[in-house]
Amino acid sequence: MTRVLVVEDEAQIARALQINLRVHGYEAITAPSGESALEAAARAPLDVVVLDLGLPGMDGVEVIRRLREWTSVPIIVLSARHAAEDKIEALDAGADDYVTKPFGLEELLARLRAAVRRGTVRPEAPRVQTADFSVDLAARRVVRDGADVRLTPTEWNILALLVRQPGTLVTQRELLTQVWGPAYAKETQYLRVYMAQLRRKLERDPSEPRHLKTEAGIGYRFDP
Repeated sequence: MTRVLVVEDEAQIARALQINLRVHGYEAITAPSGESALEAAARAPLDVVVLDLGLPGMDGVEVIRRLREWTSVPIIVLSARHAAEDKIEALDAGADDYVTKPFGLEELLARLRAAVRRGTVRPEAPRVQTADFSVDLAARRVVRDGADVRLTPTEWNILALLVRQPGTLVTQRELLTQVWGPAYAKETQYLRVYMAQLRRKLERDPSEPRHLKTEAGIGYRFDP
């Protein structure tokens, strides 16, 4: 059964969507806030997320960004915001589709079917465990020896990018572009500094890293 997470703070709308989706053969769960949505997504695999933007606390666009740090689950925005800039912001953040309220149920179901067809079949884990530390991508938390490790935003972005692709060589250019932006694609000294900082915080022996490996002149690789 296709599993749908409905993120909607208006209880009546959330309940109506849940009932209608179940009638049409979906397993539908609801979350009233961005924070609870991230927790639900981390607990069990999802096939698609239907997300309102106007949420209490964490805005829907930030929820999209946070999900995209570790999962490629299809995200359909269902929002009363009609402005082009709102649609562009949500799509640029990583949403796959955008439906405005009020909406027709048949249209939403068609978009759900399309999103599921396009969706990944690769299960994704928000938590990664190594022999020396653990990384919770959904909670943005790193634990070593039972204690939280404090990372700067830049350190976290580098680590998250590597951890999402275990065993894969990530080039210096890709890291620099993704973390700092295209204008920094050749600033390799930035990476050397931040990788050294990460190794000091995470590796048992930073001079002989076990998990954050360097491929000289090419890039870096995360080995669990």
